[in-house]
Amino acid sequence: MSGMIHAEPPPQTTLQALTAPPQYRPRTRRWSDVAEFLGAALASGALVWLVFERLLPYDVHVVGFGLCWYALFLLTYSLVVRDGHGRVVAADRIMAVLVGTGALAAFAPIVAVIGYVAYRGAKVVRPTFFTENLEVTGPLSAATEGGAVHSIIGTLEQLAIATVISVPLGVLTAVYLSEVRGRLTRPTRLVTDAMTALPSIVAGLFIYSLLILQFGWGFSGFAGSLALAVLMLPTVTIAAEQVLRVVPGGLREASLALGAPHWRTVLSVVLPTARAGLSTAVILGMARVVGETAPMLLTAFGTTTTNGNPLNGIQDDLPLFVYTQIRSSQNTQVQRAWAGALVLLALVLALFVLARLLGGSRPGGRRRASRRPAHARPKDRQPTKRADRS
Repeated sequence: MSGMIHAEPPPQTTLQALTAPPQYRPRTRRWSDVAEFLGAALASGALVWLVFERLLPYDVHVVGFGLCWYALFLLTYSLVVRDGHGRVVAADRIMAVLVGTGALAAFAPIVAVIGYVAYRGAKVVRPTFFTENLEVTGPLSAATEGGAVHSIIGTLEQLAIATVISVPLGVLTAVYLSEVRGRLTRPTRLVTDAMTALPSIVAGLFIYSLLILQFGWGFSGFAGSLALAVLMLPTVTIAAEQVLRVVPGGLREASLALGAPHWRTVLSVVLPTARAGLSTAVILGMARVVGETAPMLLTAFGTTTTNGNPLNGIQDDLPLFVYTQIRSSQNTQVQRAWAGALVLLALVLALFVLARLLGGSRPGGRRRASRRPAHARPKDRQPTKRADRS
């Protein structure tokens, strides 16, 4: 009942405080916890090895060995922790192991791909790889001869043109879907979602049949950029729309309450607030198209010489460089392909880092300033009282 007075528990004596079991803290790890983890792992591994190597009459694949060891490790670890700490701690430890295993399983392929590409490509990457092309390099030339400067220039130019074309269109479409919400919102979203599943070869065929065959533009880096822009547009639109949707509605309401029109609110409040997310959306679009090969085969065509003008003549890029070199039967050209793949991978990683630096610098500074304690913030100047002239 509400009128009852709840008596407080009596305070513990010194003896009770010393003999009471310690409270469980999930984030606290001691050396004994590490010893339990390693002991269970080693014991289960030794037992599985003994059964597979000494008792079974046939060989077992390493995958089967790993699965059996993992299952026995979970059982052994749960029994050890439960005996020493109880059921609650044992359940928490097992869930932590399962979650960590899932994270490792998702992270390991990325590390494996990056590590293997770096291992195969680092042997060939030299300073001349960034300054020379393959104009005078033959199939039997050494892997360290020649370079991919023509492909690097083509990749940067084509990606820049595709970004300039697709980013304004994608952001404007996202603003229409998120802020305007007119009559064409549902058809526009339907078309945008359908374009995300558009095969890259179809985009290349579209540009090839329209510009190269109908208008006679010929193969060029600009035609390849248009194909990349077609593939990049839906990715930028969808990502930008999701970013604009998470902007707090209170910011829009405050701007409208101050008398700002809707377009001014979007331009001065919504877009600057979502700048970091929009930068990430742009990078997602660039990462979506930077490794495309099929549309470039139909539009840019590829070459071994350096062409810095994407509007005139065929042009090469890194995906085409990797594709043409890896198809060769010569080991030297295969090594150049791995070097080109390493440069392409480094370019993507550099773009991600640059986007985070450019997109999160100023908003992060405002967040850090807002987190300062009250006594550390500069105090507003008090208005000076004017002397009474009377």
